[in-house]
Amino acid sequence: MDWLNTISRTFFDFDAMVEVLPQLLGVGLLNTLIISIAATILGVVMGMVVAVMGISRSKWLRIPARIYTDLFRGLPAILTILLIGQGFARLSQSVFGPSPYPLGIIALSLIASAYIGEIFRAGIQSVDKGQGEACRALGMSYSKSMALVVVPQGIRRVLPALVNQFIAIVKDSSLVYFLGLLVSERELFRVGQDAAVLSGNLSPLVMAGIFYLIITVPLTHLVNYFDNKFRTGRRRPTAPTSGLKEVKELDAASPLITGSNT
Repeated sequence: MDWLNTISRTFFDFDAMVEVLPQLLGVGLLNTLIISIAATILGVVMGMVVAVMGISRSKWLRIPARIYTDLFRGLPAILTILLIGQGFARLSQSVFGPSPYPLGIIALSLIASAYIGEIFRAGIQSVDKGQGEACRALGMSYSKSMALVVVPQGIRRVLPALVNQFIAIVKDSSLVYFLGLLVSERELFRVGQDAAVLSGNLSPLVMAGIFYLIITVPLTHLVNYFDNKFRTGRRRPTAPTSGLKEVKELDAASPLITGSNT
């Protein structure tokens, strides 16, 4: 059973996992969450702008939104990150300093906004047109009806898809390491990769993968839970009633019915 021992030493070396655990918790997990949350917030804001432009009646707004969406959805994530991170490196140094950390967040937010824009657009267009017509019948303007009635309903319908997009951003945050992050800015994958290179063992990378699973798996089940809630709606349980009650009411009413007939 030498192959079992080889697999155990290569992927499940407990000592190597314990050794890298403080760095994964103190550096990798923190930076992964910062990158993912910041990119998601920027992506939601820009995605809403793209969605509103995409459903606009003006072709001067729809066409740029369509081009933007097709561009950043069609390019591989790593290519976008490298183009943004290396192409704007000199400009970033004068604004953010030598760290490529902000450029990695911006690149991920551009990718996320293209997907989130489509999610918002689908949610807004799924709202019944009668909602907007009712708002205009009440004297509300188009922009006000969209902001107060249509868009909130559309967002509520696509919340599970937004959480799915956050999960994708968490996984794509591992690609930021190609920009050459500082030691204090390393995310989960980079911490595990560096420890694996130094130890000559893949167990630190397995430990990093466990951290990704701890983040993504509960969110996946949370998405499924809320998706079922939104599909079925909230139903209040009611106690079962006996049919004897209805029978007694019919018996009590039957003399009155026969008397009226006569």
